Amino acid sequence: MHSGPHSVLGAKALEPDAIRRDSEIVIENLNASQIMRYQRNRYPLLFIDRVIRASPGDSAQASKSFTYNEWFFPAHYEDEPVVPGFVTLEAMAQTFLMTFLTLPKLDGEKTGLARYDRVSFRKKLVPGDTLIFDASLDSFSRGIARGSVLATLSGEAAASCELTVTVPSVMSQFRPSVK
Repeated sequence: MHSGPHSVLGAKALEPDAIRRDSEIVIENLNASQIMRYQRNRYPLLFIDRVIRASPGDSAQASKSFTYNEWFFPAHYEDEPVVPGFVTLEAMAQTFLMTFLTLPKLDGEKTGLARYDRVSFRKKLVPGDTLIFDASLDSFSRGIARGSVLATLSGEAAASCELTVTVPSVMSQFRPSVK
């Protein structure tokens, strides 16, 4: 299915601002409703506002602007609102999904988080902060994607992780048949 970091064989037209550069497809400027074409996360659990750019099979960059009226701030914490760690982790995972769910025939597929590794939180995130997520796909084979994400705040590292995500529909194609 995927033979290299820039392999997008048989690619269909991608939107909204898909461009071709040296046989590499780059998708730019996806809003929330366009992101939902590629992944199944929906409000209130869609934690990225915009995909700045995605290179299918290689990388993705997304952003999230935190406002005081986010549903989690009143409970975390009323007197000192802080972005919960799980929100940052999920936003990193959702950015990572865009590195491979933008490949032909994978848009909208169900995914499963298999593993987080080397998770690091370096900055306290509060209302008014905007995170930029940079995700890299290290490998995608037989429905298993591995890679890493760095979240930055004002150009400084705020959080990072390595992760493994599965695509069950692709994995099932490689299961031995039972006779």
